[in-house]
Amino acid sequence: MDINNLQPLALPEEKKAWFVHDRFGMFVHWGLYALPARHEWVKSREELNDADYQKYFDHFDPDLYDPSEWARRAKAAGMKYVVLTTKHHEGFCLWDTKATDFKVTNTPYGRDLLGPFVDAFRAEGLRIGFYYSLIDWHHPDFTVDPRHPQRNHPDALKINEGRDMHRYAAFMREQVRELLTDFGQIDIMWFDFSYPQWKLGELVGKGHQDWESEKLVRLVRELAPDIIINNRLDLAGLQPDIVTPEQYMPRARPLRDGRRVVWEACHTLSGSWGYHRDEDTWKSTEQLVQMLVGTVAMGGNLLMNVGPTARGTLDHRAIAALAAYEEWMALHERSIVGCTQSDFAAPADCRLTQNGDRLYIHLFNWPYRHLHFDALAGQVEYAQFLHDGSEVTWLRPSANTLWANTQFPVGEDQLTFVLPVRRPQIVVPVIEVKLKAGSAPAIQD
Repeated sequence: MDINNLQPLALPEEKKAWFVHDRFGMFVHWGLYALPARHEWVKSREELNDADYQKYFDHFDPDLYDPSEWARRAKAAGMKYVVLTTKHHEGFCLWDTKATDFKVTNTPYGRDLLGPFVDAFRAEGLRIGFYYSLIDWHHPDFTVDPRHPQRNHPDALKINEGRDMHRYAAFMREQVRELLTDFGQIDIMWFDFSYPQWKLGELVGKGHQDWESEKLVRLVRELAPDIIINNRLDLAGLQPDIVTPEQYMPRARPLRDGRRVVWEACHTLSGSWGYHRDEDTWKSTEQLVQMLVGTVAMGGNLLMNVGPTARGTLDHRAIAALAAYEEWMALHERSIVGCTQSDFAAPADCRLTQNGDRLYIHLFNWPYRHLHFDALAGQVEYAQFLHDGSEVTWLRPSANTLWANTQFPVGEDQLTFVLPVRRPQIVVPVIEVKLKAGSAPAIQD
């Protein structure tokens, strides 16, 4: 199969319009790793074998699972779509798959988790995405590689002699067919991840040849022609529908071959994707809001992760973070949803988003009394704070001066907003500017 002839499988830009508009989603990492509660890679980090890991399967019983509550909190936080880990690297499946016995219906919980999840989030109006790990540390045909829990086993190479990645790739396609057939319309297929460059002695990482990524993409397109597929299948011949920088903020909008791409940053509320009881680098309210604003100001989406506990609840710290988003988005959603990067240059310590003739100035640091934004001179019809609709005035050209004794005139090519001395009690205040007809447009996504 010619991997250089895959571009017709890329999703047309107009099919991604909903995604670009919605801007904010919830990532959910949930699996057996919630029981050890010390990182979703615990099986690899601690080099646990299947027998070691079995106790988590034997005791998985999320008796407090209420996906309707998760969905309500996501919607209240301003999130418009959700992506759930149907299977993470450990290989454990959250639905009643026919392809393996390593699934939730064989645990003490004994019931499908995925169907109720999809129903609950759809009921709140959120679009549905499925994360599916290309890695599977439990499957008997998945070969030991530099990230496998048995990578340092003295017989690692011998173990691999009886394993067949072609059979494993067929297993993946069988499971993806289930996911895209049994749960109604799915909007995002979020694969994770490829690592052909990793090496450990004679062990090498995996890429598109191992996953048979070309067949996988064709299957997904056959089953769900309008679905969004991310960029982690190691397919150089396919322009991905979205690119997905992880756990960092780009300096500028990501480009591919010099062209803007649709992109989505994925981040954690703390330092772990799965529930981590003792992890203590939880982001502040200011960081959380600034990450969302900063991403949209570069024309991107933010996928913010929660890691539910082993009993199926959201940790109190995750609930507090979602509440912080809820409080800010309740008053500022229109500076995020439907917005994109502006081609105005932002003043110092500000981030800009724009939706048509509405420009949003997000103030990360509060200036003393005045905000200078010369690029807007002559282009502002009206300005107001978004949180309360109160007018924000600006100094008019003429004999006006900033202070009478400085004799600093305001020229025709200058614009200076007049702000309160004290910052409003808002984590990131926003000025909404109504631009005059014919003013500079937003960058087109």
